[in-house]
Amino acid sequence: MDPARARQLIAFFAFADRLKHVERRGRTISPDGRARQENAAEHGWHLALFALMLRHDIAEKVDLARVFSMLAVHDLVEIEAGDTFAYDLVHAESQGAREALAAANIIAMLPGDLAADFSSLWHEFEAGETPEARFAMGCDRAQGFFQQVISGAEAWKAAGITRAQSLRRMQPAIDAGPAFATLINELYDMAEADGLFRADTLPAAG
Repeated sequence: MDPARARQLIAFFAFADRLKHVERRGRTISPDGRARQENAAEHGWHLALFALMLRHDIAEKVDLARVFSMLAVHDLVEIEAGDTFAYDLVHAESQGAREALAAANIIAMLPGDLAADFSSLWHEFEAGETPEARFAMGCDRAQGFFQQVISGAEAWKAAGITRAQSLRRMQPAIDAGPAFATLINELYDMAEADGLFRADTLPAAG
């Protein structure tokens, strides 16, 4: 590696470090009961663990290295675009455009070969058409759902989220395969038992 490339990589590593300061709506609770907001970098680590643990329970064979690569890249846009709460309908309208612009800006910081790789990974995840992208998406949504359930879902309660609203968000992950459907339905049972949803008609997940 020549020194100029090394300096460019170091600069990008420093930029990517900002993801540790992008807060998500899910909380994490310490063993002594203290709660704080989860950050996007922590979310990314947990996603990798979800993928590693679920890979043998899915029907489709996936290239786990490509899944990990997508999971590492897909949320970098949040450094510039911020994390958009799944049920924030106002900001959801501009989310795609904001994140596409952020992706272009961020990818432009990379050396040409890495820029091509990162662009391919980001667009593949967003399109959700390959087995790897579908699996990565399932892990992404399942982790976000899990984080809300285990932390008391303060964001859901504040927004008055019903199970029906949640299902519209989670259905693509449920449809990603029986393993995701089973895992997510178990989480729904936990959420119902803890009263995390606003009362409404409660259709079954499937």
